[in-house]
Amino acid sequence: MRMIIVLALSLMPSLAFAAGAIAIPSTCGAPAAVSDGWSVAAPAKEGLDPGLICSIGSALKALTAVNVDGAVVALHPNGVVVVRHDTLVYEHYFGNWDADTVHPIASISKSVVALLAGIASDHGWLKRVNARVFSYFPGDSDLRSQAKDSITVRELLTMSSGFNWPELAVPYSDPSNIVWRMARASDPYRFVLARPLAATPGTVWHYNSGGVELLGDILMKVTHQPLDKFAQQALFGPLGIRDGDWVWVRAPNGRFAAYGGLYLLPRGLAKIGQLVLNHGAWHGHQIVSAKWINEMTSPQLPLFGLADANFHVNSYGYLWWLGRSRVGDREIDWIAGIGHGGQKLYIVPSLDLVIVVTASDYKFFPAPGLVGNTALDIVLRAALEHGPNATASLKR
Repeated sequence: MRMIIVLALSLMPSLAFAAGAIAIPSTCGAPAAVSDGWSVAAPAKEGLDPGLICSIGSALKALTAVNVDGAVVALHPNGVVVVRHDTLVYEHYFGNWDADTVHPIASISKSVVALLAGIASDHGWLKRVNARVFSYFPGDSDLRSQAKDSITVRELLTMSSGFNWPELAVPYSDPSNIVWRMARASDPYRFVLARPLAATPGTVWHYNSGGVELLGDILMKVTHQPLDKFAQQALFGPLGIRDGDWVWVRAPNGRFAAYGGLYLLPRGLAKIGQLVLNHGAWHGHQIVSAKWINEMTSPQLPLFGLADANFHVNSYGYLWWLGRSRVGDREIDWIAGIGHGGQKLYIVPSLDLVIVVTASDYKFFPAPGLVGNTALDIVLRAALEHGPNATASLKR
């Protein structure tokens, strides 16, 4: 087994870990059948146009964009996994990436934290999403104010805490970015709580990794476990995601990076998507309640500043993005986890689809979504255009 020690967060260009070897066929038939809990089939068997699905690899490899230096360069897709009707139907990797190498999923880690919060809520460890955040940080009472006292766990889940948090003002590669300043702080939770307010809590969506770091610490406090142990016991283990098939790295200050430190195999990330698609169940086992999944993926707040052609998102749930794509005269709603560098996890309930895209496009801030958008468009068309009875295969 190869192993590389990660000394930086997954916001940085990719570093690779390796798990057990998985052979991937060179042809575009059914993906390799291995003992990881996935059924496999050829795309056509699950109602997907095989010509379109098999074109994904070449289509992504041909993509170009203008980088931050103004040069037209090739994009850097690393992998694509497509699941239809609970069945793995397509898997393709690029360059040195393969099915047995875990990949940084960056801010999709936040969406996983939302699932962990749901599990903690289901078990009664996280008593109320309306609990006041400062009640979990009694040692920081000197930072309290009348306005800050109203911040609840729900505001952390919806990124509406109101903290002044200019995360998207400069690229993540800039050491002055507020996320890196938090990651270097000896007490990152106090760093976040000390920020002044820029808006009344609960009223305005504003992208904020700091709030997720607070939520990660709250989960560790209520479950009495480190974040990685809780994730393994409550989520990854029940999903059949084995030790070595995931890593949750720590920030430079030694704390778990709840907001962006998770690495997963693409097949493992697809299981996260299938769990959401199946209303919290995996192979008949209810891991997180359907009630939480519904609440988590329902629109909580409209978005400001990111609802554009680069992202195709229009609202936000509990650390999950909600968006819509147009294919011909049809509009298709989807749920997504989105991570820096081009990481995408799409869940398309109406078409019973899960799509994972990994990439290393870290120099295309703030619009790194072309690889994922292209893959999504091809898969949607493959589902809608496969034969005269295409709509018969849609999930009812």
